[in-house]
Amino acid sequence: MIRPQQTARRSSAMLRRIAVTACGLALLVTGVNAAPAAAAPGGKATTTGSFVDSAPVPGGFASWTELLRLQQRMNTAAARITNAAQRSANSGFAGVVADPTTRQLQVYWKGEPPANLVATARATVATRVLPAPYSQRELVAAAARLRAAAGDRITTVGPRADGAGLLVGTQDGLLGATSLAGVPVTVQTGVAAAPATRWDDTAPWWGGAAWRNTATGGGCSTGFGVFQGGVARMLSAAHCANLNVIAADPTGQTIGVVGTRNTGTDTLLIAGSSGGRVFNNSTNAAGGVVSEFSNQVIGAQASQVGNFVCTSGAYSGTRCSIQVKARNLCINVRNFGTVCGQVQAESTTRTNAVGQGDSGGPVEIVNAANTLQVWATGTNTAIDDTNTATACTGYVTTGRVCAWRMYYEDIFSGMAGVGASGVILG
Repeated sequence: MIRPQQTARRSSAMLRRIAVTACGLALLVTGVNAAPAAAAPGGKATTTGSFVDSAPVPGGFASWTELLRLQQRMNTAAARITNAAQRSANSGFAGVVADPTTRQLQVYWKGEPPANLVATARATVATRVLPAPYSQRELVAAAARLRAAAGDRITTVGPRADGAGLLVGTQDGLLGATSLAGVPVTVQTGVAAAPATRWDDTAPWWGGAAWRNTATGGGCSTGFGVFQGGVARMLSAAHCANLNVIAADPTGQTIGVVGTRNTGTDTLLIAGSSGGRVFNNSTNAAGGVVSEFSNQVIGAQASQVGNFVCTSGAYSGTRCSIQVKARNLCINVRNFGTVCGQVQAESTTRTNAVGQGDSGGPVEIVNAANTLQVWATGTNTAIDDTNTATACTGYVTTGRVCAWRMYYEDIFSGMAGVGASGVILG
């Protein structure tokens, strides 16, 4: 395990950049010459700490706890609405925005939503129902049409949460996107995604630690401990290694063999003993690591548009003040393929959200009732390194690429892709 040292010796870290699409989305895997920060002696960090408290609180809230309590109520109501809508074949459900800084859950619906569903949501949190021109089902179908017609000219595509049309990412723009999709299209140009590795962990393996592909030397981050057929496994990103590759920590200790892999969700499982904790760290104003600790995983929770999440990669360390902008996206990855179930998020401070070496690492929602605990909400896949590249922070600050816009795989979609039944609790 790496303990933070402000004066730690850092070796040169020239990281191999893998292009992800014609539109520039890039996978974040470290190369064979990547070097971690110097390791300090000692065992695993069994102490815990609050990493979110070192980040500024948005929206005029007195504390992160106050913001997260409201966000939790919003997510509870959003999950009920989403689950009910998915059970109805003719639902006009378009999406929800659960941005706590607005102080109300925004539900978008084509037509009239069920009165009892709205009443249930309003019993949990202030809820506003807004009209949507398209349902989520209609937009998912439109996204499929556009992907088939445009191919690798698009980087990302998925429904807007307000039901107004599709959110499409491209490198240079896409003429005629609306006619190809058959619905209005909001185009983000200059979008590029790159897959996003702590340093000397021991069994049971925790999330947010560094691991190496022993066949190529490439480095990534462990995600969350999960169960597959009742056996503990470690979740990470499929672009990090092929099947049957041995995964090891940077000191050479074997973690396990890659036994399950799904490129469509960019998730894999390492057959190693895993636990229900993740590495995190507090930071100073410049993003430097102040102290390292671990936090208990208390379950899995889907992130909603507007939510605030944190990431914890072995290179960038813990990063917060990251807000979800879109979900249910498919991203087109050059030399890798299409990955669906993706969430787009951006740092509200325009500092790095993740960077090279953070691939497969945890995306967390902090528990409002106890900020020393986290919910698993996803695993890092890529960054937009064209227009949103920014300075790196954390354990290795030079020789790699970082960005304030990122993409991560939804925890439930990711687990389903590799046959995992649930996260391991701490």
